[in-house]
Order: sequence, then C-alpha cells, then structure tokens
Amino acid sequence: MKLSIIIPVLNEAPMIVQTLRCLQLFRRRGHEVIVVDGGSDDQSPLMATPFSDKVIQGLRGRSRQMNTGAESSTAEILLFLHVDTFLPHDADQLIIKGMNDKCRLWGRFDVKLSGKRPLLRIIESLMNWRSRLSGIATGDQGIFVKREFFEKIGGFPEIDLMEDIALCKMLKKYGRPLCLWQRVTTASRRWEEKGLFRTVLLMWFLRLAYFFKADPKRLVKLYYP
Repeated sequence: MKLSIIIPVLNEAPMIVQTLRCLQLFRRRGHEVIVVDGGSDDQSPLMATPFSDKVIQGLRGRSRQMNTGAESSTAEILLFLHVDTFLPHDADQLIIKGMNDKCRLWGRFDVKLSGKRPLLRIIESLMNWRSRLSGIATGDQGIFVKREFFEKIGGFPEIDLMEDIALCKMLKKYGRPLCLWQRVTTASRRWEEKGLFRTVLLMWFLRLAYFFKADPKRLVKLYYP
C-alpha cells in the first residue's frame, strides 16, 4: 500500500522547503507528495516544485485544496498534512500496519507542539486525550483515510473552517479512528504569537460555536482576523 501526502498551502515560502525536505524519505519509499496552492502571491509553488510529485493550483480554502489534491492522487491511502506539521520517520509503516492489523478505515496521530513552554505540554496532552475520547481529530494531527472510503463520503465538506471536524464526524459514522500514539510535531507559532491562553479560549469558542451551527464563514473571520 502507498500513501498520497496532500499539503494545502497559501503563502508558506518561509517554511515550505523545510517541510518538503523532511518528506523526501517517503518519496524514496514510493509514496507521493502533492502540494495544492490556494493562490499564493509569494514563491510557494515554485519552491515546492523540486520536492513534490505534483504542485497543483486550486481554489483558496483548505477543504477545497485538499479535495483537489485527493482528486489527483493515485495511492490507496490519503494523508492530509498541514505545512507546519512534521511526520515521524516511520509514519508510513505505522499507518499501513495499523490500518491493516486493526481493520480501520481512517485515523490520526497524537500531536506534539514544537515550543518548549511547559504549558504547551499540557495543551498537547489535552488535545490528544480529547481526540482519543471523542474520536474527532484536527488537521494538526495528520488525518489519514483510505482513498475509496474518502471518495464514498464525498471528501471534505467545502466550508471555510472546521473542515477537519466536519470530516471526522462523517468518518465516525462508519467506524472509530485508528489513534496512533506516535506523535507528529506541529508548529506552535500561532499559539505563541497570539498568546497561549487567548488561543485556547478562541479554539474553545470556535468549537462551541460550530457545535451550535454557527456559519463557518463567520467563524473564519475570527480565526483569521
């Protein structure tokens, strides 16, 4: 079994090469890396080209970009990865073995935030346990799903925010996720730039508002002011 690693990007020139360099070992193992650009006005697509199997232009919006990437993919398993999230070196083996051994259709990793502040250790632990108990993952955790199953449910709902939560709710109807204890490392840049407590409160508010059917178009304006 092979993976298609799909990465939505928008103006990520400062870190896209670092991210893609770390994925080259997976390309050497026969997996593919697909970058879907949402209309960057920096050099992101050009910088991604030497390190990717495909660089595609898509409509702006993470859900739309990831659906576009899935449509052009060829592997049996789709792994959706944020540009600031880094996989363990044996991620492909963990996914394939775990899905085969436990007969799961989809799953995610535990997450580690990159910063060193002690509060980040608490935040990441709460994120992991909440996800494990609820069966709901976020995009920072590297969601993976069998291609045929992803196509069956129609892919990501094309909404402006909370597309990962919406996808997981649909996936859960067909089975619990494979919750891998091994961790992806995701950048804590947003947490530290905006303030840890402020970001935690904002995330809780957005999730609660989405639960009560708030329009994602309004929520995205709070997330990306």
